[in-house]
Amino acid sequence: MLDNIEGQKIPNVTFPTRQGDAWVNVSTDQLFADKTVVVFALPGAFTPTCSSTHLPRYNELARVFKENGVDDIICLAVNDTFVMNAWLADQEAENITVVPDGNGDFTKGMGMLVDKSDIGFGKRSWRYSMLVKNGVIEKMFIEPNQPGDPFEVSDADTMLNYINPVAKAPAAVTLFTKPGCPFCAKAKQALQDKNISFEEIVLGTDATSVSLKAITGQSTVPQLYVNGEHIGDSEAIIAYVNK
Repeated sequence: MLDNIEGQKIPNVTFPTRQGDAWVNVSTDQLFADKTVVVFALPGAFTPTCSSTHLPRYNELARVFKENGVDDIICLAVNDTFVMNAWLADQEAENITVVPDGNGDFTKGMGMLVDKSDIGFGKRSWRYSMLVKNGVIEKMFIEPNQPGDPFEVSDADTMLNYINPVAKAPAAVTLFTKPGCPFCAKAKQALQDKNISFEEIVLGTDATSVSLKAITGQSTVPQLYVNGEHIGDSEAIIAYVNK
């Protein structure tokens, strides 16, 4: 149980998926043949660690993975396709391909199918990640076999460090804006022109002016934060991207 099977081929499985209003069977060949793929597997969609940390960080680092030769990032869980699709939409993780291993066939073939009946989950996947090249497992990071749901080695940063120890993760960038603000539009364009990924917090939709003032100490937008540092308004943003 939970054996490292580096050097072996992945199981040959067909996944029934729901794409739009149609059922579409997706094979492991379609997902892995002639590609370099990062896979991270987890106990279930919508569960706390999976939603708060595991999936979001892989999504955040997707561009860096691609720059380092990764063609796709797959998130796999023993859930049905409707649950996986709903979770992906809820997470807004546009850089991740979710794969529903509803019957657990792939997970069982990996030797990662575990019994979580004690918490009402039934058979689920153990948490792990792996780097797969043309269907062959090059590297696996398997969480330690201990009670609970350990999350120590299958994270995105550990995988990225294996692929390229000197790869630089992108800064955490947040931009406060409001609809119809020309200075906000200018700031957004400046960030996009420099290929700087950012999360936009729109006043009136995602937050209010109270939150803006509480966090930034300012009452006007745009306001930019980078790795916890307050950069400032539109003029400061232009100076930041052009430094």
